[in-house]
Amino acid sequence: MGRLKYDSSAPPITIDDETLVHLKIVIGTKLRRNESFLLTWLRGDDAEDARTTIWVHPAIPMQFGFDSAVLPPVAPDRITTIMTALNATGELVLDEYIHAAAEPA
Repeated sequence: MGRLKYDSSAPPITIDDETLVHLKIVIGTKLRRNESFLLTWLRGDDAEDARTTIWVHPAIPMQFGFDSAVLPPVAPDRITTIMTALNATGELVLDEYIHAAAEPA
């Protein structure tokens, strides 16, 4: 499980490496264009909030940490699907893509 760290004061979001490599491209593209957006995920721990949403902005530090030194292959159609949904709603909901990765094609 990789980690997405956003704003050094918050605990990291744990995400499987396969999903994280795709999110890195999508998030990097949006931030490179200076496009902010909402990022939402289910908390799997005993946190106070069961669901968390943050505002992702280019000025706030972000770090992608992978468990493996060799990154999983990138599926361009998955990037397109994630980016299309994000552009349509302005919100990237992580649990939708994490669960979609586990479903058979």
